[in-house]
Amino acid sequence: MGLQSAMTTALTGLQAAETTIDIVGNNVANSQTVGFKESEAVFATQFLQTLSIGSAPTASGGGTNPKQIGLGVKVAEISPNFTQGTIEISSNILDVAIQGDGFLIVQSGTGDLYTRNGQLKLNADNDVVTTTGQRLVGYTVDENFQVVTDNLVPLNIPLGKERVAQSTENATMAGVLNPAVEAGDEPEIIESLVLGNAAIEAPDDTNFDGTSIITTDTPDPATATETGAGVGPDAGLVRYRIAFLDDVTGGESSFSTEFTVNNTVAGTIDLTNIPVADGVIFTNRAIYRTEADGSTFYRVADIGDAVTTTYTDTMDDATLVGNPVMDATNIEAGSYSYYVTYYNPSTGVETRPTARVAAPAIANTGGGRMRIDLDDVGAPIDASFTQMRIYRNIVGESSNFRLLAEVPSQADVGNYESIYIDSIDNTTLALGSELNLDGPPAVSGNLLTEVIVRSGDVYMTPFEEGVLSFAGEKDGVSLSEKELTIEATTTVQNLIDFMRDALGIDQESSLSTIPFPQPIGNVEIVNGQLRVTSNMGEENAIDIPLTAFKITPTGEQVNSTIALNFNATQTANGPGTSSEFIAYDSLGLPVSVRVTTVLESKDNNSTTYRWYATSPNNQPVTGLSTVVGDGVLIFDSNGDLDDQNPTARLSIFREGTASESPLEITLDFSTVKALGETDPQGNPISTLNVTNQDGFPPGVLNDFIITEDGTIQGQFSNGTQRTVGQIVMARFSNSSGLQQVGDSMYATGVNSGNPIYGSPGEEGIGALNAGAVELSNTDIGQNLIELILASTQYRGGARVISAAQELLDELLALRR
Repeated sequence: MGLQSAMTTALTGLQAAETTIDIVGNNVANSQTVGFKESEAVFATQFLQTLSIGSAPTASGGGTNPKQIGLGVKVAEISPNFTQGTIEISSNILDVAIQGDGFLIVQSGTGDLYTRNGQLKLNADNDVVTTTGQRLVGYTVDENFQVVTDNLVPLNIPLGKERVAQSTENATMAGVLNPAVEAGDEPEIIESLVLGNAAIEAPDDTNFDGTSIITTDTPDPATATETGAGVGPDAGLVRYRIAFLDDVTGGESSFSTEFTVNNTVAGTIDLTNIPVADGVIFTNRAIYRTEADGSTFYRVADIGDAVTTTYTDTMDDATLVGNPVMDATNIEAGSYSYYVTYYNPSTGVETRPTARVAAPAIANTGGGRMRIDLDDVGAPIDASFTQMRIYRNIVGESSNFRLLAEVPSQADVGNYESIYIDSIDNTTLALGSELNLDGPPAVSGNLLTEVIVRSGDVYMTPFEEGVLSFAGEKDGVSLSEKELTIEATTTVQNLIDFMRDALGIDQESSLSTIPFPQPIGNVEIVNGQLRVTSNMGEENAIDIPLTAFKITPTGEQVNSTIALNFNATQTANGPGTSSEFIAYDSLGLPVSVRVTTVLESKDNNSTTYRWYATSPNNQPVTGLSTVVGDGVLIFDSNGDLDDQNPTARLSIFREGTASESPLEITLDFSTVKALGETDPQGNPISTLNVTNQDGFPPGVLNDFIITEDGTIQGQFSNGTQRTVGQIVMARFSNSSGLQQVGDSMYATGVNSGNPIYGSPGEEGIGALNAGAVELSNTDIGQNLIELILASTQYRGGARVISAAQELLDELLALRR
């Protein structure tokens, strides 16, 4: 038994040595395998043959030890060595080296596997995979790039596909606001031409033209002959004048020159050769004469037809002086034109006038008279217009029209006078009220389609149903074009509100304790004129050019300009600054912001600047307002901003897009100073600029980095960074209990314990070094020593077997 036992015991040594050589061979073979952990064989004694258990000491003896013979060796464990391998820099940004405990987690068909090999790459789908094709798993991110920790999923880095934008949250302002400039206390005020109310009926002047006004003929003088019989004028020189007479209105033509008779005795006077009237315009004649040796003409009689050429004057002087006195006033020689309007004496409303009608020139140096046919002016439908007003220009002043007369209109039945004879001289005419060529002014409640404007004598209705576009200017900078849809119900007030919004006029201070100074910016209609009052400061001065308004009628594609001329009635004071910058909303859409400033007040202790912010891209829930914020900047005696100033904040609404609304931007004025800077000429200057804003336009993912905590940080082309994934690792209570499954992978073993998941650096898990790999921890020198020892062990075991064989041979030889 002994020799056989020796052989089997030696055989176990050979097997142990072989195992060691196998392990050493594997360690050396994987000395260049990234993340490889070398193993070592751990041996234990096998069974023992006990010959004696020994004896205990006694009074007479010292005792004996057990007598046991070992029956060989066994492999108790092949133990992986998970000591840290050397970290080596890699050229691949996806490579990761684990510094400390833990394993990367990969996906396989049979469940999760674990590896220390951090050589990673992207496949065709941009999934992160190992060199042997397993997908690396971890946490993904949601649409807001927040890590989602619900489940472990394959990590994907969508280079060239994922796009992202960053909304602006903060903007930093820098500059100097000069305290030595003039404070702004007068805003820019501009006014438009007059808008008229077309709803009030205008005269129908279709037939009112040059044929409606003529100069009256001047009668030739008659012949006067003394008869010396009967009752008549007193003795003395008697003067006569004759006028043609309109028997409808009683209007008189120009008067003839004087013709006289020396009445030697009181008695009748015969008039012969009296001029004949035309029988159409003037159907009667009127005779005027003076007292004997007198100079005042009194009306003697009317000849009630157009053709009688004789008349006998039998009126004595005493009776004559009780008659009407002749009004020989004439219009001075020159050129004249006329307008006619309707007038409502109850309301004081007067229509716009007819077209201007030029009358024949009066060439007679003595002047003349005009006959106006009012039948040619169409009657109004509204019967409340009971008067007609006639206007004429003053000689030499073609645009100065004054009220000539008021006559009953056709609407005033029974009192209508169809003919008016104009004999008013210019001195008297100049006392009359001036003609309002624009007519009744429009008010806020008028329909926009019933608004008229005048260009010379031409009246137009510029607004019609369609789309009105409008773009004004602020301090010479063109504002963004805005549109108003004009419908049948659109009013002038709708236009006013639209213009105020489009011009970015701020009407209410965001600081209840520091209201705007008066007057507050506004758009209103005053006496038919659109009046625009800007916010304070030269930088807020509004102008509206002739091309500001354009209309595209419904159903048409081409627009046309509405010429609404605006003129400045007050010039703004208060120099300031203007700064524009581009911010971005949550979709990366650019949002233009303009910030203007004006010195509002100053005293011995502080300087107060007011700032206004507008954005043409503001899209509020209602209206089109471009106002997005305002505030004050109060500086102390050192020119530093008062820390107690309210937070400067802009709110830009984005209701017309899918962006987050409102876009809230905090303006940081902390570096702005109030100092007395000057230009090279010594003039005070102010500057204000945006030095930084933290928003970005859309950008594509074009690079990434992996941090120590396993975060995959995406680098986008717009300069932003976003988390696109999170590497998750696992550690085990007993890493040596893991089961190796090839491809540098481990599976959970029965003695490894369950995996403990966490991010690198957490839960006792090591950190990650990106762009590096962990080399094999094989110690080749130690393994070669172990190889020598195993080889020696093997040879020794073989010698034991050879010796036992020789002894057996000797034993068998005894029978011979």
